[in-house]
Order: sequence, then C-alpha cells, then structure tokens
Amino acid sequence: MFPTVSHFLEYLLGVQIPLPFNTFGMFVALAFIAAYWVFSKELQRKEAEGLVHPFKKKVVTGAPASVGELTLNAVFGFVIGFKLVYAIFNYQEFVSDPQNALMSWKGSWLGGLALGAFFAWWDYKEKQKTRLEKPITKEVLVHPYEVMSTIVVWAAVWGFLGAKIFDSLEYWDDFVKDPIGRLTSFSGLTFYGGLICGGAAVLYIARKNGIKPLHMLDVGAPGMMVSYAVGRMGCHFSGDGDWGIVNTNPKPFGWLPDWLWAYRYPHNVVGEGVPIPGCVGRFCNQLPEPVYPTAVYEAIVCLILFAVIWQMRHRIKVPGMLFGIYLIMNGLERFFIELIRVNSKYHVAGLSFTQAEFISTLLVIGGIALVLWSSKKAKAAVSVKR
Repeated sequence: MFPTVSHFLEYLLGVQIPLPFNTFGMFVALAFIAAYWVFSKELQRKEAEGLVHPFKKKVVTGAPASVGELTLNAVFGFVIGFKLVYAIFNYQEFVSDPQNALMSWKGSWLGGLALGAFFAWWDYKEKQKTRLEKPITKEVLVHPYEVMSTIVVWAAVWGFLGAKIFDSLEYWDDFVKDPIGRLTSFSGLTFYGGLICGGAAVLYIARKNGIKPLHMLDVGAPGMMVSYAVGRMGCHFSGDGDWGIVNTNPKPFGWLPDWLWAYRYPHNVVGEGVPIPGCVGRFCNQLPEPVYPTAVYEAIVCLILFAVIWQMRHRIKVPGMLFGIYLIMNGLERFFIELIRVNSKYHVAGLSFTQAEFISTLLVIGGIALVLWSSKKAKAAVSVKR
C-alpha cells in the first residue's frame, strides 16, 4: 500500500521524497478532474444538439473593488498564509501528519495577516486598473460548460459534507466516541452521502443557470461513474478500510495475482490489523488474514460500466433515461459488492442489511421508475405530434 505519494514515489524510484500529499487525496483530485472533463464534454455535446442552451448574464465592468470582495480575498489569503507559512517552517511535522496540521489551529498568524493583506491589496489594484467613472453593465453570453468550475466546487463541498454525515450515521458508535475527530478526518467517507448531497448541489446550480434537471442528470451519469471508479482506486492503493471480508479460499485461476484475489493491505493508511515485523514508523500494520480487495473490483466494474454508458449516450434521446440506467447499474454493482464487503449493519424487523444495500436498492427501484417514466413520456410526446 501507498499511504502517501512519497511512499508511491519511493516504490517507483527507490528515493524518499518527503511530500505532504496522501494517496487517497490525490485520487480524489483525479476523480474530480475526470468528472470535470466528462461533464464539460457532455454539456458541449448537448448544446450542439440543442438540448441545453447558452444563457445571458449581467456583468459590471469598471466598478471599484467592493468591501465584500476585499473581505473575501483577505480571508482567503489569511487562511492560505496561516497554514502555508507554518508548513514551510515546520515542514517535517507537516509531512508526517498533514491532515492533523491542516485541521488543527496550528498556524502562523503573521503569515496569515501578511498574505491576507496582500490578497486584498492585489484585488484592489487590479480593479483600479479597469475602473471607470461610470461603471458599465452589459450582458454576456455564457455557455453551460463554462459554469463547470462553479459546479465542481459546489459538488466538492456538499459532497464532502454529505459523505461525512452519512458515514457518521453508519458508524454512529464511533462518531459518538469522537465526533470532532470523525468530522474533521479526511477518512471515513460514504459514497452515497456524497452522491446525494453533491448531486443536489449540482442540480441547484444547474437549475439556477437555466439547465433543465433531467438533462443535467443525464450529463452526470457517465461523469459520476468514472469518478467513482477513480476514487475507488484511491481506496485500494491507500488501504483506507474499504475492503472485503476474509478470503482464505484458493485462487480459482493460477494466472490471477494474489493481490487481486486476497490481500492483507500492508501499510494501510487506517492502521488496521497487526504490526508488520521489522517495520518502523507510521503505517506499519497489515490485516491478520487476507480479504477480498473489493475496491479494486468496484474500480474495474465501474470503468466497464462507464464505457457502456459512454457508448450508449448517443443513442438515448429521451431525457432522464440515461440517468435511470446509471442508477440501476450503480445500485446493482454496489448491492452485490456489499455481499463480500466489510460494513456496519442495521437490524430492523428481523432483517440485517447495510446502509449501502438499503440505498442501492432504492437506487435500482428509482432507476427503473425513471426509465419507465421517461419512456412513457416520450411515447406520449410522439402520440401528440401524430
């Protein structure tokens, strides 16, 4: 396993380069980049087909920097300076535990004040260069794919919050023991919580900019599938606890690598398992028995499903149907992987099930309903035209 990017580089190059980046975080960033690219391409395609349209937006030029803009820039600069200057002068501490350094109150007040003042001054000077005696308000044409930066930021913030909330509900006993630690930790993220809350935020921004919800949902289908696959790669390579049940069964095929059938996740980032003999420092644990590497299975399956959705998106013309198919695929994939995955279980009315099994079942039902509704609506539209 590679808890940090430094561990990965050491494995590849044989050289230890101390970098304050964890492997899971790097894959999360790659997942957002992949989603951004797919979303943008789909919005451009739908605009070319006349399904989404550019919208007009009022822009004021020549106005001086407002108090709100200066304050926002100052706060943003302060946060960066507060942490960045501290990280530079305490680099080894920052590298050894970047998460704790970022989420703690440790920082450089002088660095924060200096960079905050610089950001505010810079914004003021830039606005002064284009300042007019009488500011001009004009309308500009904005293409839907040009709002992707805003959409990604909203999806990231609300997706993270949703993932933490759902994780806290799933592991309630652990949350009660250490609520602050659970909420501020970058580990312990539930995908469906991120999907629901992040998706709601995306639909809000889309609707605000004149993009119909069904078209935005269809745009999101391939993007969410590929980003989930990339994110699951991060789960596996960092060993973040998203693994399966113990697997001591013999390999079904001789050519299958051991790590793809049963793996002990040495040096996992959550410190789960027993100590590794001879290992010194952090990340020196491995599982006592090999388990199914379910994160790898999900990454492989979801990449295949992404390819399927990517190919069929041209042929499906009914709004909402592609997203319905995505819900069915995603729900089935997650439901069956739960059968061999370690997870907390709920016990209701004699039934035992995981949070993901419950939500994935609802997704399959919702996906089928959406496909049937979209098909019925399309047939009704054809009948009216006739």
